[in-house]
Amino acid sequence: MKTRFAPDRGLSSRMLITGFLLGLLYVGFVGLLIALTKSAVLAVVIAGGMLFAQYWFSDRVALYAMHGRIVTPEEAPQLHGAIDRLCALADMPKPRVAIADVDLPNAFATGRNPKNAVVCVTTGIMRRLDDDELEGVLSHELSHVAHRDVAVMTIASFLGVLAGLITRFGLYGGLGRNRDQNAALVVLTIIAVSVAVYAISFLLTRALSRYRELAADRAGAILTGRPSTLASALTKISGDIARIPSRDLRQAQAFNAFFFAPALSGKSVSSLFSTHPALETRLDRLGALSRELGEQA
Repeated sequence: MKTRFAPDRGLSSRMLITGFLLGLLYVGFVGLLIALTKSAVLAVVIAGGMLFAQYWFSDRVALYAMHGRIVTPEEAPQLHGAIDRLCALADMPKPRVAIADVDLPNAFATGRNPKNAVVCVTTGIMRRLDDDELEGVLSHELSHVAHRDVAVMTIASFLGVLAGLITRFGLYGGLGRNRDQNAALVVLTIIAVSVAVYAISFLLTRALSRYRELAADRAGAILTGRPSTLASALTKISGDIARIPSRDLRQAQAFNAFFFAPALSGKSVSSLFSTHPALETRLDRLGALSRELGEQA
């Protein structure tokens, strides 16, 4: 799908490299499971079934978890109008439009491909942003759809989910029921490999997530021609999120990688663990882009 969103070769190459490395990790992981569990059918069925479900139903799962619902133009004329204008400007198909009835000011895009994409905004962000700021956020989310990085992130997160589930199953479930020495060794090996796979996939997806946010900021701001409104939205949302109760933020934290701004970030030991670049970095990039566009005008 070719659109007027600015292409980003850096994002494309990173998605390709991340997908390749995670693919190798996935094949090796399943191969080890087959060797250790002596059941190729079981390992492939479990891994393949989970991958299919996460890929095929990702939009429904995300909407359900965030209490979102698809809305018609009659129900949300202002929101649909903004997306209609941006899609016409970008020369791209219009995704489905959803609203999540939560106070958390945020937005996200989900879906396995542009034809099945959904752009969802919360009632919290609609109440807090003016029309231009909201349009900047929507342009950011539509660029995720145009760049196809939503589907890549959905697939990329799968291996970490699978490894985490296997680790829990090994610690608390059926893998540990046989207490003879050989069985215990198999369980420990599976747990150790699962932890390693989870750690590697975690770092790879976090690195891709941070870059894709910068790419979406740039592409979305170039499309609207107003980087300052996106910067204003970022500043306003980040400040308001800090005032949301921590309990509510933790419930949404699982979707941080798909949000416009992280629901709960805190001060991590390293930026390696963050799904989003630092707010200062995003604002600096948008400020530089604003000057660049001004020089061209």
